[in-house]
Amino acid sequence: MRRVVRIVGVAACAVTLGLVMPAAASGAGAGAGSGSTVTVTSADDAAVSARADRLVAEMSTRERAASVVMGHIPTTDPAVLRDYMAATGLGGFILMGSNIPADEAALRAVTESLSVDPALPPLIGIDEEGDDVTRLPWDDYPGAATLKDAPAAATTDAFAGRGALLQRAGVNVNFGIVGDVPADSGSFIFRRALGTMPQPSAERVTAAVTGEAGAVASTLKHFPGHGAAPGDSHHMLPTTDLSREEWEQADAAPFRAGIDAGAQVLMFGHLVYTAVDPTPATLSAEWHRIAREDLGFDGVSITDDLGMLQNTGDPRYADPVATAVAAIAAGNDMVMAVMRSDAGTAGRIVDGIAAAADSGALAPERLTEAATRVTELRLQHTSGALLPCADCQPAD
Repeated sequence: MRRVVRIVGVAACAVTLGLVMPAAASGAGAGAGSGSTVTVTSADDAAVSARADRLVAEMSTRERAASVVMGHIPTTDPAVLRDYMAATGLGGFILMGSNIPADEAALRAVTESLSVDPALPPLIGIDEEGDDVTRLPWDDYPGAATLKDAPAAATTDAFAGRGALLQRAGVNVNFGIVGDVPADSGSFIFRRALGTMPQPSAERVTAAVTGEAGAVASTLKHFPGHGAAPGDSHHMLPTTDLSREEWEQADAAPFRAGIDAGAQVLMFGHLVYTAVDPTPATLSAEWHRIAREDLGFDGVSITDDLGMLQNTGDPRYADPVATAVAAIAAGNDMVMAVMRSDAGTAGRIVDGIAAAADSGALAPERLTEAATRVTELRLQHTSGALLPCADCQPAD
C-alpha cells in the first residue's frame, strides 16, 4: 500500500530527490503494513497560502511584529543562538562572517539552532554573492567580478552550485543577486554587479534566479538601483535626480527581469531618487507601489540593514525603532538590523512595531499583510527539514 502525504512547507530538495520513506519508520499511522511506503509531496501554493493565513490569524500583535524582524548577533555558539531566537521569536536571522564556523557540518549546527520551531523555521539569510562578498570559505563558485564578462549560462551554473551549498548548510534565503547597473568602474558596487549595461545585467540576473530556483529564495538588490546613485549607502545616502522615465529605460531592467524570473525577495536600498521621492527607497511608499503595481512583484520586500541609515549620521534615522516602524508602514514586509545593533536591538524593534500597531500609528492590516507574506515564505523554504541525511545524494 502506498500513502501520499501532502506537507505544507516541505523542502524543494526533498521532492526533487524523490524521497520515499517506509511507513513504519516515518510514523505513517495505524493500518500501514510493513511493506507500505509514504511518498512526501509538497503542498500547492493555495495550501501554503491558506496555512500562512491561519498561522498569522492565531498570532498576537507582538508575535506578528516579531515575525517581520530579521535580527543578528555575532556568535557561532548554537546554544546562544537558540536562546536568542527563542527569547525574541524573530522571523529571520542574517548570517554574517561572525556566524560562519570552519566547515559545513558546523554551519549546519548553527542553522539548526536557529529553528526553534521546525514546523515554521525562520528565514535564514546570507550575503553569498561570490568573489568580493562571500561568507562561506568553501564557496569557490565565481561571482559577478568574473560572471559579468562571461556568457549568461555561466551565471546559471555558478548560482545553482551556490544555492546547493546554502541549502545543504540550512540557509534558505540568499541576498546574493546584485541587480544594480553601475557604469562607473570606480563605484563601490561595480565589481559586485552582474552587468554594467541594463540588458546584459538583466540576462545574468535572470540566470542567477534560475540557478538558485528550488534551493533558496533568491533576493534582488538593491532596488531601485545603486548604479544611478553614486556613493556607498553604508555611510551616506546616495542620491540621484534620474527621472522615473530614465529609470524605466535603464536601471529597472534587471529588477523587472529578476521578478519575472521568479525572485521571491526584493531588497530595498537606502537610495534617494529625488525625482520620484525625496525619502530613501527603503522608506518610500511610492517605490513600494512601483515594485508591486508596475513591476508585478508579489514576494517579500525587505530593507537593507537599517543600521546603515543610522550610520549616515542623519538625525532623522537616529532611532532604529522609529525607522523600522516607518519601513513597515512604507511597504516593507521585513526589516533587518545588523550594523550598530546589539543583542537587544531586534527585541526593541519588535516592541516598537507592536506598540505602533496597537496604537494605530502603524495600520494593523499592514502588519498582518507583512507577517503573512513572511510566514508564507517561511513555509515554502524549510530547507533541510526532510533531508534524510547530512550528505544525501539522489537515488539512481
